Amino acid sequence: MAETTYDVIILGGGTGGYVAAIRAGQLGLKTAVVEAAKVGGTCLHQGCIPTKALLHTAELLNTFHHAEDFGLSGNVALNYAGAVSKKDRVVQQLYRGVQFLLKKNQADVYAGRGRLTGPTTVEVEAKDGTKTTLTGKDVILATGSVPRSLPNLPFDGKRVINSDHVLQMTEVPKSVLVLGAGAIGVEFASMYNDFGSQVTLVEMLPHILPQDDEHIAAELARLLTRRGIAIHAGAKLSVDQVKVGNHGVEGVVEAADGKTVKVAGDVLLVAVGRSPVSDQIGLEEVGVRLDRGFVAVDDHYRTNIPHLYAIGDLIGGYLLAHVATHEGIIAVETIAGQSPEVLNSARVPRVTYSRPEVASLGLTAAEAEREGYTVKEGVFPFKANGRSLILGEAEGMVKLVADAKTDALLGAHMVGPNASELINEMALARFLEGTAWEIGESVHAHPTVAEVLHEAALAVDERAIHM
Repeated sequence: MAETTYDVIILGGGTGGYVAAIRAGQLGLKTAVVEAAKVGGTCLHQGCIPTKALLHTAELLNTFHHAEDFGLSGNVALNYAGAVSKKDRVVQQLYRGVQFLLKKNQADVYAGRGRLTGPTTVEVEAKDGTKTTLTGKDVILATGSVPRSLPNLPFDGKRVINSDHVLQMTEVPKSVLVLGAGAIGVEFASMYNDFGSQVTLVEMLPHILPQDDEHIAAELARLLTRRGIAIHAGAKLSVDQVKVGNHGVEGVVEAADGKTVKVAGDVLLVAVGRSPVSDQIGLEEVGVRLDRGFVAVDDHYRTNIPHLYAIGDLIGGYLLAHVATHEGIIAVETIAGQSPEVLNSARVPRVTYSRPEVASLGLTAAEAEREGYTVKEGVFPFKANGRSLILGEAEGMVKLVADAKTDALLGAHMVGPNASELINEMALARFLEGTAWEIGESVHAHPTVAEVLHEAALAVDERAIHM
């Protein structure tokens, strides 16, 4: 590639970066993407896609184990190598798709590690040591994040592992100790339980899924416990007492009441969050302002340095792929002189792909009350939904939170089948400033799982039919 001057240079080809590049191409901007590994980034290669492929296998395995409930017979066993092969095929197909889309939109891809040498210049070092300097009118930083480790307990990839290491494993461990019960920790706890592992889940905060509605989290905890997962919430793992040996990991958990419990596993999966990839990319030299380790930006993702933008996990907030994509589009459209709609975090759906799934949007009732709202809630159980009973997945509930004065939808929280799909209707309702009454008046096909949303909306005003 002889030409090294661009309208936009994007440092990082993950979900936010490659989507930004595609949008830039659509707008006629000459674009370069710098990626040290593979375009598609963490989400495609180590996160969203491969983990959900394995979680789907886990869900199918559970369904087959209850085949007799559906009038079927026959034995099914896990072929983990086959599950990994399926996961890899999905990833490769999508990877080829991303490469095609970047080429279609005329984005030049530079393989190598990028580093700012000025506000709008990036030096790319290839694996063979060759260096290329790119100059752009604007630069977007999209370097993402990596799993966070614990002090004095480094990852070894064998006994102390993170989510990346899980995808490299060739067999299912007999027992797993999971530290951190956010979305990642809960997903892997659910998956390994379905794969037959003995699972222990430890969370320092008062309940699992600390960012979700307390009652929704409690319902999931009840269901996971019933499946045999040992949950220690409001508990702290004493890192100094963790013993890592050839045959596993042992530790001591201290509960909120001061009592201690010994825990162990063949592996310790640390899922305590992610850290931004902000080192050695030239931020200090250029003078980029940070906020608690993340790059500080305005609502159009401009940093304090003119013509330098940042998006995705690098800037904090919700570390979610779908957030990064919208941020990338907003940044590019701003660069192109447009006036894009600002992303409102209250409209961002959040999903945990456990069994059953958990999905949330907007405010919980407690959060709404703290912000000064007078709230009303509508709750409806999946067990009263015909399609959920047909599917054999009737555990859980939907909770809608509305403003008692205006009826505006403030939040939606659910645990149950298809929650990851159902939440999108609530996202649209929130975007359109919909009300509980409007959701309740909207006709939903029968029998569908989505009818739980209709009934929960009616329940906001005590009008639910099937409860």
